[in-house]
Amino acid sequence: MDKNEDNTNTISELEVTPAGSPASEEGESGDLKETKQAPDAKPDEAQALQDKYLRLAAEFENYKRLAQRDQREHSRFANESILKELLPIVDNLERAIRSSKESPTPDGLIQGVELTLKQFLETLAKFGVRQVTSVGEAFDPSRHQAVAHVESKDTSENTVVEEYQRGYLLHDRILRAAMVAVANTPKTAIRDEGETPLSADEASVDAPN
Repeated sequence: MDKNEDNTNTISELEVTPAGSPASEEGESGDLKETKQAPDAKPDEAQALQDKYLRLAAEFENYKRLAQRDQREHSRFANESILKELLPIVDNLERAIRSSKESPTPDGLIQGVELTLKQFLETLAKFGVRQVTSVGEAFDPSRHQAVAHVESKDTSENTVVEEYQRGYLLHDRILRAAMVAVANTPKTAIRDEGETPLSADEASVDAPN
């Protein structure tokens, strides 16, 4: 066999892919397609995030409106429970007034008012309201409001001797201070303890006009 024929057969058996062949073009077009798809994915992702943000913003606005409505409703009806407890007291007052009109004696009215007051104080106690103890206690500026001073030999100084208006506590906080009269030591007793005689000027000041 001729050597030239052997070389020809060998060359024909080799798989040669020219630069311009279809296989080469197909590979290059695939790479270009992937390159084009990569930038297109970013706008889609951004659009999805934008839609998610808009949905969350709308849900938050709805929640805020509902919360504001609930707050308004709560402020309007916050005292509903205590008001329901007070209604029976109003009923008893009406019964006491009606009974006093039907009966010529005032005993029925007095008893009705006393029972109503007792019920009212019990209702206040359910909500943490209680009366401040005043008479016989030491004067406490945080609980008492002194509106008068009374000289007393039998009572220690700064002791509450009379109560003009009850004070009330709401749990541990003062709701209203009590209006009271506080005992003072008489001036004559103070002078006797010090054994200091009155001068003419002091006698003229202490003398009644």
